[in-house]
Formats: sequence, structure tokens, C-alpha cells
Amino acid sequence: MSDILISDEGSVRVIRMNRPEKKNALTLPMYSAMADAIASAATTDSLRCLMLAGAPAAFCAGNDIGDFIAMAQSGALGQPILDFLYALVRSDKPVVAAVNGNAVGVGTTMLLHCDYVVAGTDARLSTPFVGLGLVPEAASSLIAPRLMGQARAFALLVMGQPLSAAEAREAGIVNVLCDPGETDATALAAAQRIAALPAQGVLMSRRLMRGAPDEIIRRIDEEADAFKMRLKSPEAQAAFMAFMTRKK
Repeated sequence: MSDILISDEGSVRVIRMNRPEKKNALTLPMYSAMADAIASAATTDSLRCLMLAGAPAAFCAGNDIGDFIAMAQSGALGQPILDFLYALVRSDKPVVAAVNGNAVGVGTTMLLHCDYVVAGTDARLSTPFVGLGLVPEAASSLIAPRLMGQARAFALLVMGQPLSAAEAREAGIVNVLCDPGETDATALAAAQRIAALPAQGVLMSRRLMRGAPDEIIRRIDEEADAFKMRLKSPEAQAAFMAFMTRKK
């Protein structure tokens, strides 16, 4: 079974992370599959909205640790990660997310690029980048302070302080909370409502609200350069070694 499931529910494309045994930790092929699904939707007029979803118990555990170790050893950030982020930022189709359980690292930062986020009351958002000797990514260092203020963004991105579902809604990351068993259905209903709106009106309104993607892309690239530098740092190497030791 594929680690990424793509299904078109009428005018909504559902992109589902489907690696539940690893809590949807993302591998490079998974990033590539999601980037391709977003890019192909852009050229399909019948698709009006995208929906990101995960497994019932976990939205996304962040990057696969095996890929992380390989990147740390090579000092390079996998291009599929950047391709996914670029596709998400440049998408002209609105993006809805359905979040249950843990959203770790990129599992949280990808939500900053979504237009509407539905979270189960069990959702928990965290970004342990600095604790691993790294830096924030996905332009979160730019978007999060604007969205939730400098103080709360610092606690989340630098201190690694997690947000509960209620706190994420208060911070402006999440729109709606619901019972965990209803998250997918609630998100799909929202995506269908968006898809039913006049397409050009949604497109133009969204562009006016979000502005040109250039600033976001520049910050993604700036963070990626810092991320690659930090991957080779003694702090990151020690953090990864400690993590692997705990896993054993």
C-alpha cells in the first residue's frame, strides 16, 4: 500500500499521509508524491480545493529519522522536501487540513500554509527543531511570529513548547475543533464548501490575502541554507546520536 494516498472526492483532492506504523513520518518519496499531487491539481480545472490528512491517531511525526540521519551525514537537505514546500506555497488551490493526534516538525509548519485547519481535540502541535540542534523550516520563522506574535512563536519554534488543539486555535493556526472521529468529515465538508464558491473569486481573494509567494520562498531558502549548516554541527550530530541511542 502506498505511503501517500491520493483521491479526488468530486472537486476536492485529498492527499493522505498513510504510514501509520511510523506515525506518518515523512520520507523523501512521500514528499515527492505530495508535491506531484499538488502540482497536478493546479492544472486540473475540475479540482477546486486540496485537503491534507493523516492517519486517525497521528497527522504527521515530521521527517523520517532515517532520512534525517542521512541528511546529517551528508550535510544536504533533500530536494523533495523543498519541492513539496514550494508546491504548497505556490498552489492557487485553497488547502484544508484535517489534523488528529501529533503534528511534529513539518507536520506543524505545513499547517501555516493552509487556508483552513480542522483539528481533533486530541491534536498536539510541536516543533522540536532547536532541541535537535537545528532551526525552524517551511518559512515558519516568518509566518508564525506574524500569525501568533513573537512571544508565542518563540515558545513554539525555539523552546519547542507544544500547543494543544485549543491553544493552536487560540493562536490562529486552527479554525475549528471537533471530536477526533469527525475530523476528516468536518474538513472535507469545509473543503467542499470552498470548492462550491466561484473559482475566480476564491483565486483572486486568496491572492490578495496571501500576497506574492516570493517572500515566503525566499525565507524557505534562507532557512534551508541554515538548516543544512546546522545538520553538520556538533550540536545536531550529538542530538541525533542521543535520539538513536534512546530508540535502541
